[in-house]
Formats: sequence, C-alpha cells, structure tokens
Amino acid sequence: MIDRILQQLTYNPDEPLIFSSGLFLFLFLAFSFCYMLLQHTRTLRLLFVTAFSYYFYYKSSGFYFFLLAVVTLSDFLIARKIQQCRELERSKKVQQSLVALSLFIDLGLLAYFKYTNFFAGMWAQMIGHNFQPWDIFLPVGISFFTFQSMSYVIDVYRGDLKPLPSLLDYAFYVSFFPQLVAGPIVRARDFAPQIRKPLVVTDEMFARGVFFIMIGLFKKAVISDYISLNFVDRIFDNPSLYSGVENLLGAYGYAMQIYCDFSGYSDMAIGIALLLGFRFPMNFNAPYTSQSITDFWRRWHISLSSWIRDYIYISLGGNRKGKIRQYVNLIITMLLGGLWHGASLNFVAWGGMHGVALAVHKLMRQYVFHHDKHYVSRGFRRVFAILLTFHFVVFCWIFFRNHTFDSSWTMITKIFTDFHPELFAQVVEGYWIVFAMILFGYVSHFIPDAWTEACVNLIKKGGVLLAALLLAATIYIVIQVKSSEIQPFIYFQF
Repeated sequence: MIDRILQQLTYNPDEPLIFSSGLFLFLFLAFSFCYMLLQHTRTLRLLFVTAFSYYFYYKSSGFYFFLLAVVTLSDFLIARKIQQCRELERSKKVQQSLVALSLFIDLGLLAYFKYTNFFAGMWAQMIGHNFQPWDIFLPVGISFFTFQSMSYVIDVYRGDLKPLPSLLDYAFYVSFFPQLVAGPIVRARDFAPQIRKPLVVTDEMFARGVFFIMIGLFKKAVISDYISLNFVDRIFDNPSLYSGVENLLGAYGYAMQIYCDFSGYSDMAIGIALLLGFRFPMNFNAPYTSQSITDFWRRWHISLSSWIRDYIYISLGGNRKGKIRQYVNLIITMLLGGLWHGASLNFVAWGGMHGVALAVHKLMRQYVFHHDKHYVSRGFRRVFAILLTFHFVVFCWIFFRNHTFDSSWTMITKIFTDFHPELFAQVVEGYWIVFAMILFGYVSHFIPDAWTEACVNLIKKGGVLLAALLLAATIYIVIQVKSSEIQPFIYFQF
C-alpha cells in the first residue's frame, strides 16, 4: 500500500500531474486544507505554496525543476542589480548588459532544450551529413516560465516595475502552480501587488472560481479528449486513408479540440487561482467569432499575443518606423511566435501565414476600406468576415497539427481533389456524438456574457453546497467519458 502511494507521488513521465486527474483533485484538497490553516501567516503561506508549486513541476518534469530555480534566482538578482544601477545613475550600457545576460540565460536554456535538434538537423542537412537527433528531454512549460521571468527583467529595465522585495516573493510569482506549465503568462505588474495582500476569497471569487473550474474540466476532459481520441487523431495520423470531406471535418474538429484543450486549461488555472485569492487575466474570448485575423489575436491566447506585441513587436520598432517596416515587423513577430510553439518548419509556416495575414489585413483596412481600428462589421458583412477568418485559421491549424509538410499537403490535396461530399451524412451519422460535441463547442462561442454572469450569481446564491453538487456532477460526467490513459494538455509540449 505504501509503495503504491509513493509510486503515485513520485515522477512518472507517462503520467504528468494535470488538473483533470484524480491525483490532482486529492492533492489539491489536502493543499487547500493546509492553505486555509496558513491564511493568517503570510510568509509561511508563501513558502508552502512555493514548495507545492515546485512539487507540482517535479511531477510534470522530474528533477528538471532545478531549471525553474536557475531562471528564478538569476533573473531576481539581475533585476535587483538593474535597479541599483538606475539608482546610482550608472551607465545605460551597464543596464543593457544586464538585460542581455538575463536573455542569454533564459533564451539559452530555452534554445538548448527546445531547438538544439532542430537547428543541428538543419545544419547537418546543409552540409550533407546524416544527423541522428540527440536525446534531449523538453521540460514541460519551459517556454511559459522563461517568458514570464524575462518580461519581469525587461519591465524593471524599462522602469515600468520596481523589483520584488524578496526572493520568496519572486519565486512565488514565477512558480505559482495554476499557471506554471501552460499559462496564462501573468505579468509581474499585475500579480506582484496581490502577493502580500491579506488572503481574501469573496463569495463572488469563490463562485466564479468554481464556475471556471467546471467549464474548464468539461472543455478538456469531455469535449477535447473525446473528439481527439474518437475522430481527430485518426484523421491526422493517416490523412491519405480518408476522403476530402473526412479530412475537412477532421480540421474543423482539431480547431475545436485545441480551443477546448487550451482554453480549458486556462479556465481551470483562473478558477484555481480565484479559490486561492488571486486574479488572473482572461486568456480566451470566443476566438472563433473573430471578424478579422487581428481580432482573432486579440481573443486567442491573449497573454501570449500581448506578450509578443509588447516585448517583440514593439522592440522591433512596432509601427514607429514607417508602414513597410510595420508590416515586416508583424511578419517577423509572428514567425518568432510560430517558432516559440516548437522546433519545426510547420510551426514557422503557421506563424508566417498568420504574420502575412495580419499585415495584409492592416494594409486593406487602412488603404482599401479606409476603416479605423475600431470599425465593426454589421449584418451580412459581419457573417462573411467571421466565416472568412475562421476558415483561414482552420487552414493554418492543418500545418500546426501535422508533424510534416507532406502530411499537411496530403490533407489539403484530399480536401480539394478527393472531396466526396456524398459521404458527409454517413460520416456524421457514424460519429454523431463527436460532431454533436464539436457543434456544441462552436455554438457556445455565441453565448452572451450575461449568461455566464447569471451562472456565477446562481452558484454564489447556492453557496458551498450547490458548488459541491455541481463539481461532483461535472466530475461524474468526466469519469464516464474519459479514457483510461491520461491525456496531457496540448500546450504542455510548448
């Protein structure tokens, strides 16, 4: 019995600790009990949460949690040194050198673990050598916590933020487990003021937290996992075996799978943080109702899109150096955003297509349609804009999901040359539960915000008893439809 418990509590690469697992539910209940006991002892509470966060990361990536400690300690010390240089009116070049050191450490770790095989393989191909990829383990969520820590140092350098007063505060910020491995990427200027505040969880925060956890669980463990295992993965694993209509439906399915998977994680992270007394910014806002590709990136993975805007696009010059340079900056920014997602030319192509689309949209809006940036389409134009944007995004998802260009090209070729529309009814009938879930996911994008607020108010009025019943019902549904194997979140690989 003890051996089995220890086996559950130690790192297993095939069973990462995720929010939708039974083990996390058990650990979180025990964690919450201790957390409430420590609610009036601020320093001990911060130490306890930080220790649990490091354990949470250990359960995801084993002893690579030391990378989290390296990034935390180095950027904390560098930011303090930058502030000291500013107060002593040291040369700007000294401060810039310190920022460069931070970037070297953070991006160096990221480059080694994420891109070594990618660039080594490209170099070997250029010089005609046969390259066998090295066995380099990619720690879960390394892109998220390095970007979060980098933004802290850059904000201190820009004078937008004062360094946090203690290493404990900074370690708590970087490692806070709800958003550690898959975001949202929380800015220090938003999170830091909450660290030392008295612990308060209002009825509204509790109700909203429970609601977001329920919705996130349902998105991930019911919709995303089910349509992935029962349809989408089959299509993308062997696109040549299926007709064009099946490949197209697979692409529509993947668009919903990745949305429910990633936004489900974000919802649960936001909900758990609320139950612990912290507020995170929203990370998704009905992205498939976007009227343009620009609008899409204001709604999809909002924390990352705002991060690359503030720290890459603006650093490249943004829109301050002429129109042509602005369009080039957009494309470069999205190419780097694609590369952030993974060491693959498919991701680079995905980012490049989005970058070109952003530049084209800005060009058309300014010089063809003469619309300002606040323009909103109405009526038929709105419907057409949403459909056009949605299908462009789905087309790009084909490259994002496939591992090779050949597979992507096979899917596209099948869709345009071997469609067989007569199979549509047969496919939908054979996988009717899958398509009912996909349809529900798309329709839910148009649910008014007022309905969400009404649900939160209902949970608030019902109190702890209603919240417990709703969570129990959600967990029961999850148990009925989930697979026997743990399905990690898609963004764990980034």
